[in-house]
Amino acid sequence: MSASSPATNASVVGLAADLAAGRATSRGLVEAALARIADPAGEGKRTFLRVYAESARAAAEAQDRLRQAGYVASPLAGLPVSIKDLFDVAGERTLAGSRALDDAPPAASDAPVVARLRAAGAVLIGRTNMTEFAYSAIGINPHYGTPGNPYDRKRIPGGSSAGAPVSLIDGMAAVAIGTDTGGSVRIPAALCGTVGFKPTQKRIPRDGATPLSTTLDSIGPLGVSVGCCALADAVLAGEPPVLPPEAAVAGLRLGVPRTVVLDDLDRDVAGAFERASSVLSRAGARLIDLPLPELGECAAVNAKGGFTPPEAYAWHGGLIARRGAEYDPRVRLRIERGREMSAADYVRLGWQRTDLMARVEARTGAFDALIMPTVPLVAPEIAAFAKDEDYWRINARLLRNTLLVNFLDRCALTLPIHLPGTAPVGLMLVGRHGEDRRLLSLALGIEAAIERDRWR
Repeated sequence: MSASSPATNASVVGLAADLAAGRATSRGLVEAALARIADPAGEGKRTFLRVYAESARAAAEAQDRLRQAGYVASPLAGLPVSIKDLFDVAGERTLAGSRALDDAPPAASDAPVVARLRAAGAVLIGRTNMTEFAYSAIGINPHYGTPGNPYDRKRIPGGSSAGAPVSLIDGMAAVAIGTDTGGSVRIPAALCGTVGFKPTQKRIPRDGATPLSTTLDSIGPLGVSVGCCALADAVLAGEPPVLPPEAAVAGLRLGVPRTVVLDDLDRDVAGAFERASSVLSRAGARLIDLPLPELGECAAVNAKGGFTPPEAYAWHGGLIARRGAEYDPRVRLRIERGREMSAADYVRLGWQRTDLMARVEARTGAFDALIMPTVPLVAPEIAAFAKDEDYWRINARLLRNTLLVNFLDRCALTLPIHLPGTAPVGLMLVGRHGEDRRLLSLALGIEAAIERDRWR
């Protein structure tokens, strides 16, 4: 499949309508997804670390019977959904893309997000591949292989939720659930050409998800449309699974930060962002340049690595002592950096974050959203990461824009803005803390305007 066709995959709304009208069955959708996963010429083996073939078939048949009896729990009912390999599923070991946890005790219960997906009638199709312990934006996994980007299989999928967008675009799932600590939902979504949503952290319970940074971790969906993400997000948050109203683009005040986020853009990214900005302006949005110098302070504030290294090391220290030789060396190196931060440095970082959040809120309060490129480059080839120095340099560049949102604990969404047949590029919409449904409403309107231009 290609990431460049609007008909590549049906949306959750479209699939739910097909099920309701009898044009499709859950069992049929699941069998099609399993066939794609099992295709030896496809990416299934690298995309999924575990496939729930038999339980998915049983769940699909159960959902078809419930639907016939008039019971439909949500728009996700009967649809195949993939989950990142760091969520607890009762009775299974949670490996988080690693081999070092293969002797861990099985999970006693489902993670809350998994339980909510089941209660909504979603059919769990399998666990998707990821960067080991979610610690990079690239998506390379030396233990289980690296899923190829659907646009070009020689390119990275992005990380750390590497298998999530591939499962969508290759027809292996209707929705994918990932985590986002510094961009791990939005980066792979942008590099592969899907929509990805990072909520305000506290909206989605993170219990039962292997942590990377307890301060920055969040859980969010990927889908082929904003509507897919909005419905899945509602399920994950324990809210009514309904779409927010589509906001009119005309009259929106969209801030365009001029500090950091527009620096050193690839030509393809710069061109796509300029085109998308023009589309929104013609649709009646007011795009207003915003200096926002606070974004330039974030690098200095996080110069010692930020929250992630010490928080990751607090969790991994004992495991590294016991099984550290089995870690991806690049992941282990980043985690062990956490030993360098003092308690005073950590406390000071928290103060600085609170200060920056307040100052950015004061400068941006008059805007409906901020817009920027999700990542400043298109997906590089996997071969570009052979040398450590290139790995670190490109990883930092991939994270540059998205990590700002996690540090400020805002909600954000990426949607595709590239033209058909070209490398995927994402537009990131950034909302205010706690205004997730408002941002999704705006995104529905902005997506409609962008899509009319992309496919005309």
